[in-house]
Amino acid sequence: MSGHAVDIALTVNGERVSERVEPRQTLVDFLRETLSLTGSHVGCEHGVCGACTVRVDGAIVRGCLMLAVQCDGATVETIEGMSDSGEVADLQAAFEQRNALQCGYCTPGMIAAAQDLLKRAKEDESVPSRDAIREHLSGNYCRCTGYHAIVDAVEAVAQARAGGKR
Repeated sequence: MSGHAVDIALTVNGERVSERVEPRQTLVDFLRETLSLTGSHVGCEHGVCGACTVRVDGAIVRGCLMLAVQCDGATVETIEGMSDSGEVADLQAAFEQRNALQCGYCTPGMIAAAQDLLKRAKEDESVPSRDAIREHLSGNYCRCTGYHAIVDAVEAVAQARAGGKR
């Protein structure tokens, strides 16, 4: 590292982390290279594909567009943390049951984005429509599935979490 490295302290998946980082290192590179949390993928590096989707202070963000230094003091949650906590277990099962994943490259970001939608829907006491699901996931690209099975999986979980209500 150069002499310009910066000390940061943040919480990642519930654990306090203190590291020295280069000022221009992206959050996704920090997570992958420094912390070995490789569930968030690097796709386009332009914030377009959604493969690097993570949560920072409760909001989904593109990890390739945020610098690690911007997360000093923040709480970051990756797909590993969401999975380990059981928060997305039903989404993971639905994706598997409905064959909503093929190569799996987009899946972590897709599940993180879907969980964001479903969390908002629960707060609003609503069940998102298929169009709302498609719109919310439109920033996450999948080159394999054609999206139909992904929407099916998210819709099924949305309905199950709402107790079958529409």
